[in-house]
Amino acid sequence: MDIMAPIFGALNAIFNPILAMDPNPANPALTVLIIAFIVSLITTIANKYLVDQDELNAQQAKMKEVNQRMRDAQKRGDGKELAKIQAEQADLMKDQTAMMTNQFKPMLVTFVPIILIFFWMRSSAINNLVIILPQTVYWVTLTPLWHFLGGFMYGGKATIPYGIGWLLWYMICTFGMSQILRKYLGFKEGF
Repeated sequence: MDIMAPIFGALNAIFNPILAMDPNPANPALTVLIIAFIVSLITTIANKYLVDQDELNAQQAKMKEVNQRMRDAQKRGDGKELAKIQAEQADLMKDQTAMMTNQFKPMLVTFVPIILIFFWMRSSAINNLVIILPQTVYWVTLTPLWHFLGGFMYGGKATIPYGIGWLLWYMICTFGMSQILRKYLGFKEGF
């Protein structure tokens, strides 16, 4: 028995209705946008509730302040102050290590569902998606570089001018959606 069959069945039940509502089911760009929104929402909410944002921002501000003091002490050539700041930095590094560990909590929660959604997208009609980008967007997103790397790693080459596949389209959508959701949910810092 294929262990993935029930999982893909559940994902089909969730995403096939969205795919069916897409104005162009043969090239489901809107469906990928909706899936990117769903995934971004899940990851942003996980970050919001599993990471202490106030503590994280306080740590970042403190580190920025200590780094500024260190640069000032270096400019003045104050060795005594420099040694004091370096000792302070060592303590801050311990706190930052704990905060970085705390930041991995959302990834632990969201990793498996996201991977399963990726596998579903790759095995569905979404796998054949091609988006034709405006020339400016094509160059700003470094699409030629991604095409080169994809051709180098997997063989073949991009055959549609200014075209991208579902994965790059998903990444563009996710980045935009994540920024909007982070702003809406009150994150003080960016990505």
